[in-house]
Amino acid sequence: MKRSEVKEKYKWKIEDIFPSDEEWEKSFEKTSKSLDFAKYAGKLSDADTLLKFLKQSGEFDKNLTRLAVYAHMRHDEDAAISKYTAYYAKVGALNSKYATQLSFFEPEMAQQDDSYLNSLLTDKRFTDYDYDLKRIIARKPHTVSEAEERLIGMSGEILDSFYESFSMIDNLDLRLPEIEWDGNTVNLSHGLYGIILHSKNREKRKEAYEKYYSAYTSLINTLTSIYYGNVKKDVFLSKVYKFNSCLERALFSEDVDRAVYDNLIKAVDKNLPAMHRYIADRKKLLGYDKQYFYDIYAPLVDGVDVKYTYDEAYELVIKGLAPLGKKYQQLLKKGYDERWLDVEETEGKGGGAYSIGCPDCHPYVLLNYQPTLHEVFTIAHEMGHALHTWFSQSNQPFAKSQYTIFVAEVASTVNETLLLKYMLKEAKDENLKKYLLNYYLDSIRATLHRQAMFAEFEYEAHTLAENDQPLTKEVLCDLYAGIGKKYYGEDIEHDYNVSCEWMRIPHFYRAFYVYKYATGITAAINIVNRILNEGETAVNDYFRFLSSGCSDDPVSLLKLAGVDLSKDKPFEIAMREFEETLTEFEKLMGI
Repeated sequence: MKRSEVKEKYKWKIEDIFPSDEEWEKSFEKTSKSLDFAKYAGKLSDADTLLKFLKQSGEFDKNLTRLAVYAHMRHDEDAAISKYTAYYAKVGALNSKYATQLSFFEPEMAQQDDSYLNSLLTDKRFTDYDYDLKRIIARKPHTVSEAEERLIGMSGEILDSFYESFSMIDNLDLRLPEIEWDGNTVNLSHGLYGIILHSKNREKRKEAYEKYYSAYTSLINTLTSIYYGNVKKDVFLSKVYKFNSCLERALFSEDVDRAVYDNLIKAVDKNLPAMHRYIADRKKLLGYDKQYFYDIYAPLVDGVDVKYTYDEAYELVIKGLAPLGKKYQQLLKKGYDERWLDVEETEGKGGGAYSIGCPDCHPYVLLNYQPTLHEVFTIAHEMGHALHTWFSQSNQPFAKSQYTIFVAEVASTVNETLLLKYMLKEAKDENLKKYLLNYYLDSIRATLHRQAMFAEFEYEAHTLAENDQPLTKEVLCDLYAGIGKKYYGEDIEHDYNVSCEWMRIPHFYRAFYVYKYATGITAAINIVNRILNEGETAVNDYFRFLSSGCSDDPVSLLKLAGVDLSKDKPFEIAMREFEETLTEFEKLMGI
């Protein structure tokens, strides 16, 4: 389908950012001319000058973000339109100039007396920047000189080259073989591999699995070298910025207590018997003497083929999120009526789904909607992101409006979980109940257990490198296999291909990122249980969290919603949720 064939009601109203391309170009020209920050260098010890700098840089950042969002969205409408590719490139170049001009800021602030910096925290003129100032004070022991910072900045492309190399291999150069599928001979792709693994055809799953991993294992020496280089880069940067470990640096960057990471790993490890039980149940329900990893996504419930039009799906999401109250439902309706969403899959459109925020405007959501049950949850998920953005931007100054990655998946997962529980309650068909319970189990397994497993691997790999142990292919595969056996148990065959899975995980090139998926779903499960049990009080607490942006460290902000991840309890609640769901599923399935 061409974009011109889509009804206006199913296209996002991008004119709310800029009425036309001409207005974008005028704003770009004006913003470019306002790039004038070098004049502040050496003068930040004066509070009045510092305040002017913060206000001017904030305004520049806001305008640059609006330009970038518009260019990105236009490009994703149709990647074949080179005009918008050029727009995005222009924004990228302007951002690089901006970053270069601001390279003096952090080192200069680190040189200021603590008494001066602390005085700013009590100065009401700096209220919008108080959390940023607290972080500057905290970063002082880890700040390098301006010359060193500039050198590190100049080497940025080199330091990022490991991920770029992996991406080039993974997306372009990986020689995935052909496979017979749906009556045609086609090249196996990442997307098709996922589809086949979720199919009922076991022989085809096995064939796809073996062919897929054969492509990766043929490059094991190259991929080992690239990943090891990326880990050594992390070790290098942790030493440069005076951290004791790569994990410490990663957690510090988002102001997250080490206890959160440790609590996650400890709780998942402690409750692995429930995970092993689920794997054993899958083996029994599938009727296999031996279960392999290509069986792990095979459907357990047949006869569920529920289809929803987009309008029906959106209405279902509004109903399912009723526990969040009328205000939240009205905002969902506002998003639908005022065209925050781009719905249809069209030629050249960006794939997948995402939400994107824009200063001084409402958030937007990109979909490629298909009439399936999974896509209903995608709407709930992305609108969770969107309304988190809406609450934050409506209640915080721009400097505090951008919530961190650590909490980014909480609101989206709250929405999915509330919707699932609503559908379970309303389901009249027993098969649909089985399907939904299985969907929930797999969501927790994939987002909590699996990401915790990834996090353990990252930690152990980095610890080895920090202790000057070389990461050979044998070391990495043995490490991954050992952790995998612990997580999945004895009711699945642990073959060589599985020990090589680390080679194909893109997130490993952003070290200590994946654990945040696990903490996100943990927080969401706790919040949903509070909302369903305590009603309005819990909803109001949740809205306080949604409205908090980045006004404090993310662990403290989650406490506003009644979740303290520095304690064991939230993780135990999430683990119990998995086990109770498993028990209910087993009862319905008769096992």
